Order: sequence, then C-alpha cells, then structure tokens
Amino acid sequence: MPDFTVVIGSRQWSSWSMRPWLVLRQTGASFDEVVLQHRTAAGKAEAAALGPTGLVPLLIDRRTQVPIKIWDSLAICEYLAECYPDRGLWPSDRMARATARSISAEMHSGFRPLRMALAMDLFEHFPGAGLDEPGVAEDIARIDAIFRDCRTAFGLGGPYLFGHRTIADAMYAPVVSRFRTYEPELSEHAAEYVATMLADEGFKAWEDAARREL
Repeated sequence: MPDFTVVIGSRQWSSWSMRPWLVLRQTGASFDEVVLQHRTAAGKAEAAALGPTGLVPLLIDRRTQVPIKIWDSLAICEYLAECYPDRGLWPSDRMARATARSISAEMHSGFRPLRMALAMDLFEHFPGAGLDEPGVAEDIARIDAIFRDCRTAFGLGGPYLFGHRTIADAMYAPVVSRFRTYEPELSEHAAEYVATMLADEGFKAWEDAARREL
C-alpha cells in the first residue's frame, strides 16, 4: 500500500488541489490518488465522507496504525516538510525561509479579486478577460513584485523563486496557470519565472494527468 493517499478535485479547475499534489510529488513518497468531481453533488458527498470539512484537498498518511488526515493545502505542505526535512521543501536559509513562508501564507489568504475574476481553467485561453475587474490589477502587480523580488534576492542559484523548487513555487503554480490563460502584462523577471514553471516537470505531470481526465 502506498504511504499516502491524496484526495483532490478535478485537475482542470482545482487550484487548491494542485498545490499540495506538487509538493507531495516532490517528496518522492509513494502515494495514490482519489480524484473527485468536486463541483458535483456526488463529488461533494464523497469528499464529505472522507474528510472533516467535505472539501479538497485531503492528505491521508497511512504509515501509522491509525491513518492521519490533514486538510487544507498549506497545512498539508507544512506536514510534508516536517515528514521530509531532507527534501528542501522550504529554503535552508532563515531569511529566505521566512520570506517563502510569508508569501505562501499571503497566497493562501489573499488575492481574492484575482481568484474571483480569473478562475483557474487549465487548458482555456482568454487573453485580457477579467483584467479590468476591481482589484485585479493590484493583485497582479503584487504577485509580479513577489516573483521579481524573490528571484533577485534569493533565486540566483536556480530558476525558481528561491533557486530550487520549494513549497512557495507550488503555492503560486495555479497563478502561473492563470497568467497563461488571461495573459496580463508582466515584468521581465516575472515572465521568465512563469516560463520556468510552465516547463516544470511537476507542472507538466499535472497537465498530463488533467488531459487524461477530460
């Protein structure tokens, strides 16, 4: 039996599922998946039967006698970082790690105008749609600044926000997908980072699995 089971929603739309799935894949741990049509009544009922919130994602750690259930995307990522401290899921440098945690929490709790106006739709292309909705330009500018500042301050050792791939990259991966879909204007640093993430092996594996769901 695999060490973990991850319960996720439809890959085409479930941005919150994408984040911990990418991190779980990075650990190298064995896992299986339960993919729910989370926008349907049946999918919602199945999610409610599996976890305490009735929402996705949900991680089940089967390595203990009584399986441990962890819900909420960021909580799952933190749990995996504790389980696999040698995988570099957070940066080793204290300042970089504090920044990575801060921007991950910012994504977790913020950017509501962008979320509402620019829904994740993995394979669609709507250039310009929703960009003039209230608050969206400000959210895009803030995310652009995050990408630029992290790359220039901490990312000199590699192409990701903190050089190597971390939880922070997974937290912003669905936004990268949205930027491809809606094509806002980005700074050079941000555009280069978006290209890096679109070519990332984990991101592409998520896309390949999403195509098989269609």
